[in-house]
Amino acid sequence: MASRVLGVDSGGTFTDLVLGEGGEVRTHKRPSTPDDPSLAILAGIEEAGLTPDELVHGSTVATNTILTGSGARTAFVTTKGFRDMLSIGRQARAREDLYSLTPSPIQTLVPRELCFEADERVSAAGEIIRELTEEEARRVMAEVVASGVECVAICLLFSFLVPEHERLLKRIAAEHGLYVSASHEVLQEAREYERGSTTVISSYVAPAMTRYLEQLERAMNETADVALRVMLSDATTTGVRAACENAVRTVLSGPAAGVMAAFSLASSHGHRRALTFDMGGTSTDVAFCDGEVALRRDVLVGGLPIATPTVDVHSVGAGGGSISYVDEAGALRVGPESAGADPGPAAYGRGGPPTVTDAQIVLRRIAGERFLGGRMQIEAEAARAAIGRLAAELDSDVESAAAAVIDVANAEMERAVRRVTVERGHDPRDAVIVAFGGAGPLHACELATAFGISRVLVPPHPGLLSALGLVIADEAVDTVLPVYEEARREADRGLATRLEERIAQAARDLGSRIAGEGERKPVTQLFVAMKYPGQAHELLLPAASLDLGDLCLRFDEVHRQRFGHADPESAVEITTVRVRVSVPAERALRVSGLPRAAAAGEPSRVWAGGGWQEGHSYARDGLGVGAKVTGPAVIHQMDATTLVPPGWHLRVAEDTSLSLERL
Repeated sequence: MASRVLGVDSGGTFTDLVLGEGGEVRTHKRPSTPDDPSLAILAGIEEAGLTPDELVHGSTVATNTILTGSGARTAFVTTKGFRDMLSIGRQARAREDLYSLTPSPIQTLVPRELCFEADERVSAAGEIIRELTEEEARRVMAEVVASGVECVAICLLFSFLVPEHERLLKRIAAEHGLYVSASHEVLQEAREYERGSTTVISSYVAPAMTRYLEQLERAMNETADVALRVMLSDATTTGVRAACENAVRTVLSGPAAGVMAAFSLASSHGHRRALTFDMGGTSTDVAFCDGEVALRRDVLVGGLPIATPTVDVHSVGAGGGSISYVDEAGALRVGPESAGADPGPAAYGRGGPPTVTDAQIVLRRIAGERFLGGRMQIEAEAARAAIGRLAAELDSDVESAAAAVIDVANAEMERAVRRVTVERGHDPRDAVIVAFGGAGPLHACELATAFGISRVLVPPHPGLLSALGLVIADEAVDTVLPVYEEARREADRGLATRLEERIAQAARDLGSRIAGEGERKPVTQLFVAMKYPGQAHELLLPAASLDLGDLCLRFDEVHRQRFGHADPESAVEITTVRVRVSVPAERALRVSGLPRAAAAGEPSRVWAGGGWQEGHSYARDGLGVGAKVTGPAVIHQMDATTLVPPGWHLRVAEDTSLSLERL
């Protein structure tokens, strides 16, 4: 890895910076600039005096482009007769429309008038039934150009088997200066609707992503030669060019770095099962790791399907900046709307609405004078006044209203935890919660108590863990091999040969990006998509090798755990094999300069267990390795605050993480 690697996580409320150098870290945190995230990045680098050789960036630009509908005007080209593919979808109603007499039409990013057909056809067996002529391809592209679009997404039937027709269309589109996404390059898998939707999204967000990354790259290189890498949704990183060419891979990349770093921390403490709990200013992301970071292949963003490898994270709109209000029925609600960085919570003094952060300030869990290391002014009276307005509507006192806000936010997070654990056959009670994000350590112990979990781990820099995850993320390339064969028979040598070819090609691609980094040896990983015959969707399993017998047994086990049943007598189909070649990053980062003895805490009243209790307040940099604290207590630091409720005990571990256990 480069000698000085800077991880930058641009969130909706704060921008986090972590510089890894010589195995040690330096950190900085500042308010985000949502209109142009690069402004906060450049300002943070200057404020902290950071001089990186390499910057690894986790960006929400692609996600926000989808959610705000601000992407490029995009055309869609498909096989003749399938123009309405995107609007037909899977003919499944959205959950909110299940009982509606007038269900909403499927949302698309491309209106019907921008959907075009090419007279060509390939069979499911990969045979060309109707050849796409150059004349026909030029006719289609002439119509596309005349429509005035900036981008074009091409998705022909079974092009993942025979990509020549898409290549012809892409070549001609490029002649006209259009940005092109071809489905055989974006998603080399079956299911034309998901493949088409994913390809359209890649085109739709690409111009915004390209402009942003190129602008950031230019700005970084004005004063020094800084290499820029981008976080992907599967917790690996890639270069700017690759990220722009397949921009859909950056959607949902934000939570991925945090999950990877949290599981790495849990593993270093001897925990195989971990529930990662990332509560930031806008949302909360939870993931369950059982021996590995789990990936999934199908997610929805803004109601649109994306079928690329993504860290299996469930998000809810409950964060520190989530707005609290009383609805028309008189019920207290929290989120999903957020106050963001501007105006922010009421305590920021900019006239913001009451939020979860304001409730925590009222309950004296957040000390205003220590917020963001004292660099940001917090107005406790403004927070109390905002919660007071809620209390008046609820006919309660201010403290009870603040506690109710916390309870409602916790209930939202409990639902998210159930989604990734109990509903998928996992018992969370023997897992450890890794709490991070600026607000995560404030809620973690209460969440653990609700699920009977007895251990919580808080990293040295909880509010900056996602940025740290960027520093330690592997650089990788991957490719997909369509298989569509039964696995319950002896391995087909042809399959092995094709796989070896893909591995070799991926290794060559990666090798061209990491010239001069010979000490870090590339690692090859396989991910196999498997299903029973007749099933519509697969499960994605990591595989150490293509031992088909062992893979089938593992598939049965995972299927039983996920769905409650398995069929060991049935054949198993392998649909695709994803080959990833990665270069491991350095993970031995440490915090230096902390004492080994505990400083005395200051007496403090804190709301816990349903009322005011006498406890202590500690500065985290005064808690040395081996220090012990019994709740109720509050641990303050620059990037987060940790609550130790009554009945919980805290010990500072050797790596300065906070290890909490329920008594």
